[in-house]
Amino acid sequence: MVLYYLINTLYVLVCLLLLLVILLQQGKGGDMASAFGGGSSQTAFGARAGATLLTKMTTVCAVLFMVGALVLAIMAQRGPGSLVSGTPAPPAAQKPAAPVGTTPAPASTPAPGTPAPAGTPAAPQPK
Repeated sequence: MVLYYLINTLYVLVCLLLLLVILLQQGKGGDMASAFGGGSSQTAFGARAGATLLTKMTTVCAVLFMVGALVLAIMAQRGPGSLVSGTPAPPAAQKPAAPVGTTPAPASTPAPGTPAPAGTPAAPQPK
């Protein structure tokens, strides 16, 4: 349980660091002229610059972000252990006894709407 909270805290810190690193980077020609093809560069995405410290940090933080999300999802899927997982189930409830003083209906008379047992003459039907 402590490990889950430790990983969750580190994940939040990585998220904040990733946000900070992305916001600190300089835009690559994101003005209005380059949006409509008025940029002076002949390449599709501008001149390729060397990887700076901020781009390397962005890559590392993005990888940590994805791995952290997977780890937390796997840990959350398992869920916490149950306190009663090792205890046996309670005994099944017994059928309550019939109250004293009541007599059950005789078994020879069929209930209304049910057919008479075989061998018993059928009662005449009213017209």
